[in-house]
Amino acid sequence: MTPTPKLLYIHDDLTDEVVARHGRDSEAARAVRALLALVGRDIGRTRILTLDAQLTALAQGTHAPFAVAVGIGRAGERVAHQMHARTGWFPRIGRVDVAREETHGGDYELSTLGAPPLAAQLQPLETAATIAVVDDTIFSGLTMRTVLRALPPGALARTQAFCLRAVADSLAEVARLCPIAAGFVAHGRLLEDVSFINASGLVRRGAIRRAGRPPLAFYERPEWMRAWFLDDAAEVTRRCAALAPLIDQAA
Repeated sequence: MTPTPKLLYIHDDLTDEVVARHGRDSEAARAVRALLALVGRDIGRTRILTLDAQLTALAQGTHAPFAVAVGIGRAGERVAHQMHARTGWFPRIGRVDVAREETHGGDYELSTLGAPPLAAQLQPLETAATIAVVDDTIFSGLTMRTVLRALPPGALARTQAFCLRAVADSLAEVARLCPIAAGFVAHGRLLEDVSFINASGLVRRGAIRRAGRPPLAFYERPEWMRAWFLDDAAEVTRRCAALAPLIDQAA
């Protein structure tokens, strides 16, 4: 049974993208605003996180430019570019391909999605003077910890990690490996007290990666929608299904 978190944080990664692609007054943009208003109306249970607020908080630190920054997946790479635009910290940005996949038994394992093993992807960092490892979210912390432990020998001592948002206990586990900064930190037990999702994951397939099977959007997993949105689950699901084809059609 999927637990209902006391607080569900929803990162709005849809509004700016849809407005840029389709226009502020487009059908897609109006549908995104309506969806976010619906999922965010129970302010005791759901909170909308904005990209600008998280980037602003993360940019408060002081760092000399890193020799190389590595984004974890496309999401981490995107955050690295967004942070560099504000701070100039990451003049050289690469990417490591690794993601969590759901197994047939319902558990999760990390996959390089057809790319070489992590150690091989990270080998070029062996001689880097300073390293930044960047991701969008640290939830359980499994992915970030796995990447950090796969760095070449001695490289971890020259590494700083960054993320837009994190769960406090998971952040503390990563901090045992190397310094880490987060733009937003949620406190509480994973899944029971707090959970994170991306708004795009509600409507885009790929939010749920499944080993050997097609990916899903969150709205295609009814038990999760009921756990997250309770009595609003059916209406949220309907709006997500209607929005999905709109946001990916040509602008």
